[in-house]
Parts: sequence; C-alpha cells; structure tokens
Amino acid sequence: MNLISTTADLEAFCERLKAAEYITVDTEFMREKTFWPKLCLVQIAGPEEAAAVDPLADGIDLAPLFRLMADPGVLKVFHAARQDVEIFYNLTGDVPKPLFDTQIAAMVCGFGDSVGYETLISRLAGARVDKSSRFTDWSARPLTERQLVYALSDVTHLRPAYEKLKRKLARTGREHWLEEEVAVLTDPATYRIEPEESWKRLKVRTDKPRFLAILKEIAAWREREAQRKDLPRSRILRDEALLEIASHAPTTVDDLARTRGLGRSVAEGRWGTEMLAAVERGIATPVAECPTGEPRVELPPGLTPIVELLRVLLKMKCEDEQVASKLVANSGDLEAIAADDEAPVPALKGWRRELFGEAALALKHGRLALAIQDKRVQLVPLEEDKAAD
Repeated sequence: MNLISTTADLEAFCERLKAAEYITVDTEFMREKTFWPKLCLVQIAGPEEAAAVDPLADGIDLAPLFRLMADPGVLKVFHAARQDVEIFYNLTGDVPKPLFDTQIAAMVCGFGDSVGYETLISRLAGARVDKSSRFTDWSARPLTERQLVYALSDVTHLRPAYEKLKRKLARTGREHWLEEEVAVLTDPATYRIEPEESWKRLKVRTDKPRFLAILKEIAAWREREAQRKDLPRSRILRDEALLEIASHAPTTVDDLARTRGLGRSVAEGRWGTEMLAAVERGIATPVAECPTGEPRVELPPGLTPIVELLRVLLKMKCEDEQVASKLVANSGDLEAIAADDEAPVPALKGWRRELFGEAALALKHGRLALAIQDKRVQLVPLEEDKAAD
C-alpha cells in the first residue's frame, strides 16, 4: 500500500496531482479525548494513483498537502465534507476549495436524505466497502495493511461515484443547486468557534434574560478552557452542570459546590473561582444586553392542518423531482410558510422556491389543490386559476 511518510515523497505526490482535474479526499482522525480533532491520516486519490499521507510521521512537513488543498485549479471531492474541512481549517486557517461534496450531490440527485458512503458507493460504483476498520485507533503506529486498504478504498471508490453524480447534475441542470450548498461548506465562518456563541449549542427551554446571560458567560468560560487544555467540553464541565449553574446562579463556593457532579475540590480551586466570576458577569449584565433565545413560533389556531398539507406537497414534489426533502425544507420552514408568505426561510428562495415554494404558497391560498388520482397525489389547479390563464 502507498503510505507517504516523508516530506520529499509528499512533495512529489502533490506535484503530480497538480495536473489533475479533481482529486478525492478523506481523513481519519481522533477526537474522543481532545477538543481539537487529531489528524491521523489523509487519503488522496488522483486519476491514476492513490496514497495515504501519514501526518504523524517523524519530521514530515504537510505544507505540500496544504498547497494542494488551496490550489484553485484542482477540485477537491469529499463525501460528507464538513468534519474533514474543519480539520484543514483548524490547521491552516482556510478551507479546501473548490470543493464537491458527494453526499450533498446525492441528495440533489434523489438518493435520499444524508445518504451514507457505503450506500452511495454500492449504488454508483457497484462496490462493497468493508467498514470493520472504521473505529480502530488511527493514532497507533504502525498502521496495518487492513487499515490502509480500508482507508484508501474511501477515496478510490469515490472517483466513479463523483463522475456519475457530475454527469447527472449536468443532465438535470442542477449544478447551481449544489453550488448554493457547497458555499456554506467553503465559508470559513462555518468553522470558527467563538466562545461567546457556544451557549447556543445547548438545548435551552427558557428565554429568561438573566438565565441566558449567566449561561452565555459560563459556557464561554468552558469553551475557552476546553480549547486551552485541548480537552472535550464534557471533561471541563458537563452540559447538565452548566445549565444548573445558570439556573441557580451560585455566588459562593458553598453554593457552587452543591452543583451536581462538580464537587467541593473543584469549587474551591481555580476553576471554581473562574466559574463564580463568570456567574457574576452574567448577573451584572444589563437586561437590555442579555442574550435572547430563538423565538418560539407558535402556530395560530387552524394552521396545523395547513402545515400537514404542505408536508404532503413537499414529499410529492421531492419524489417527483428526485431530490431529498431534507434539502428543500424542514418542519420549521413549513410552519413558517403556513404563518407568513414572506417567511425568511430557504424554501422561499432560489431553486427551492421554484421547486416547492411557489406551489406551497399557491396551495396555501387556494390556487392549487391536492387530489388522489390513479393512486398518486396530484396537484390540481382550481377553476379560477384556469380562467385566469
């Protein structure tokens, strides 16, 4: 198996790939015990060769790889790219581009919601992938031949899958659909971790300003500490403890020590001092500057049946057009459309509006009806629409 473990070999490999129209890329990483993902292997396949790059090899410089990832003349093909792209962003401060995500392309082409790699490869490349090595310790050395076979298959099988998806996108004229989704993946802002925004990761069932102000401060402290010590957030402070502190707003060591799972030794130490300071900042935040949670959308009486009709329309349209419904609209979007014709949701913009949004508004206002004909749901224009035509 082709395992690259020296800078010279990596430089030569990347130099050969500079002439490629596209390369397929995958990574293996570990993050169970760390905050930042630990890159353990990078697999790359060009038109005629494939190799695994060992970033843990002694003395290896990954600069040639990073230059290849930034080369605007070489398309980088990933499957479910977000975590892979996050790794490159953390290492370089930028994202690989241009980029093609076969999972998103498969959703655009009618392979269902968030189609898995094995399913896609089976259907498009006619190959079976042995995933028994998926959860091995990729940081252990030496790597086994079985691990390398598994790792390289993730990029070699991706080549024919990409080619077929590319042709289908061209036939259906949906390349721009994919471009809109990939724009999010290639935006560096997608991967920036701002401690002051970390509280939004938590499931909060209250919108009390003081609670949210304390939660914001204590969550930001945890985020900074987790990054500084390179530990998972839960190793610093579990979510449950975070929410309990925000709820009870402890102001003394004794109060803080009563937090479930925290303990007096932590409360009396440096972390305890810093947590109490975070609580104090939250308490001191003026009400006008307290964060606000996501606005709760409560449907007015009578709109629930409209949402259900829109759900049927969405499923019908997506089946007819062979596109994953998850890519077009979610339940929240349907509720927003039911309540507001100008709802700021993706389903009422761009290609989604053409595919679904216009019909959704027409159905909502009685210009279209749903009917069952020949065991299929059909859209039926109402008579006044026909007269207008």
